[in-house]
Amino acid sequence: MRTPDLDRLRSEKVRSLAEFLKLYNENLPLAFPRASAALLEQFRSAHSGLFKGRGVWSLDLHRKKVMDWLRAHSA
Repeated sequence: MRTPDLDRLRSEKVRSLAEFLKLYNENLPLAFPRASAALLEQFRSAHSGLFKGRGVWSLDLHRKKVMDWLRAHSA
């Protein structure tokens, strides 16, 4: 019997904006721009199609997209 893939479960778990913000910024290399709640709200507005249903976040679906978006939108 296989053991559960805890990393995959962590990545796919749905989270609130505050939970996603904390996990996104955690262990992020210094070269990457940090997220804030205001920036994540702007991202959600710009990419509303990624937030079908209750508008929840997941590391699996949103982290890479937020990284790319922040690089293009940071001053």
